Amino acid sequence: MERERRFLLAGPPARSRVTVARVITDRYLVGTRLRLRRADFPGGGCELKLTQKVPVPRPGGVQGLVTSTYLSPAEYELLASLPAAVVCKTRLSVPPLGVDVFEGLLQGLVLAEAEFATEEEALSFVPPAGCVAEVTYDVASPEGVSSRPLARKCSGG
Repeated sequence: MERERRFLLAGPPARSRVTVARVITDRYLVGTRLRLRRADFPGGGCELKLTQKVPVPRPGGVQGLVTSTYLSPAEYELLASLPAAVVCKTRLSVPPLGVDVFEGLLQGLVLAEAEFATEEEALSFVPPAGCVAEVTYDVASPEGVSSRPLARKCSGG
């Protein structure tokens, strides 16, 4: 079970707060709930995985059921040949947040998310500084951006 909250930020965090950065290319496979991800780390490391997210209609921070499988380069290349919506971003680790700074058509979009072990932790979390709106409850498109107006303004940032 995945518990998370997501926030639209006014801009990226200060570099001094970032502990790790990685470049991520997500391929949302057309007609499925599958995401193919390539994450490139500083120093040359690379992580390849296939993820399925099944939404669970519940209130609160519960987002759904998540299954991930790590892939070999050959498996990744085979799946990467399938039609997909592609999103490129840099993920900045700013504990307890992961902050995504988008590229390409989504350049300028900065989203933060925090994951939680319990519902109580999720509900008591104070939004980060620089938060423009909470987007946890927006229904997102496969490209990772909301198709609805942002409704809930942040009060803690």
